[in-house]
Amino acid sequence: MSVARVTEIIASSEKSFDDAVKSGMKRANKTLKNVKGAWVSDHTVKCGKNGKITEYRVRLKVTFVLAD
Repeated sequence: MSVARVTEIIASSEKSFDDAVKSGMKRANKTLKNVKGAWVSDHTVKCGKNGKITEYRVRLKVTFVLAD
């Protein structure tokens, strides 16, 4: 029987939401073993002057299986 755990990660990108997800998952895989998937629970943006988007942010719920 496997036991899984979920951890929350917030990642950002100056390019897009997709890039933020990719960078968050890349970072999660450096630290966590047995990553099985993730879901995006929130999207936000940071705006600068004139309302221009300067940063895309995602909140990821990453699922990984704990070692025996």
